[in-house]
Amino acid sequence: MIELEYTGSVLTLTLARSPVNAINDEWIDRFNAILDELGMRTDVSVLVLRSSQRSFSAGADLKLMRECFTGDAGRARMLEVVRRMQRLYDRIERLPQVTIAVLGGAAFGGGFELALSCDLRVAADEAQLGLPEARLGLLPGAGGTQRLTRLCGPGAARRLILTAETLDGSQAKTLGIVQWAVPAAGLDGFALQLAQRVAALSPHALAACKQCLGVADGSSQHGMAVELHLTAALFAHADTRQRVNDFLQR
Repeated sequence: MIELEYTGSVLTLTLARSPVNAINDEWIDRFNAILDELGMRTDVSVLVLRSSQRSFSAGADLKLMRECFTGDAGRARMLEVVRRMQRLYDRIERLPQVTIAVLGGAAFGGGFELALSCDLRVAADEAQLGLPEARLGLLPGAGGTQRLTRLCGPGAARRLILTAETLDGSQAKTLGIVQWAVPAAGLDGFALQLAQRVAALSPHALAACKQCLGVADGSSQHGMAVELHLTAALFAHADTRQRVNDFLQR
């Protein structure tokens, strides 16, 4: 369902639930267990999310959708699933590690919302991305309306959500939804180089940068106070001292 590979300070998480990495309860349970394990490790600074299937993730499992829309408990069941997805994606967003989503195939609905919870996104030029929930009388409830608006602005977010438009990777890059779009043949190599580049940076500085970026939606005064506080913490860190010393000795 989900496979793990540790390479130095990079953890590659491969979605492997055939055929389209559909999201169900077991998938959410497994993902949460992986994050629990990651929380106990201090040697990982980069988390790469990729897929071994043709799709990155097509969203909710059809069996789960049928379960939610049949029977008296369907509404409560649906809300439970949405809450669990919200909490999982919030956990991913709050990780101290830098997260990279590698979108080689389709990412729709909850699968696209998973990618939106990551820090960095690289897509194949022809990858298909979208939030089609309005076609079914639903909405992107696992953070899609919020994260997409913050990421690319209200105009582009409204375009995607209110028209259920599907974008390819190149279009998504133009709108700022993914940071890179590359030919499919070079996607894995590009993602590997990106992960290695990030992994070479200070993990403590990266975690601090993520904290500052996480409060950027608030007042600039508060954000700069957080910057000052974390700058002081980094100044005293042995890793910072060593890196600065190495730089000055060049």
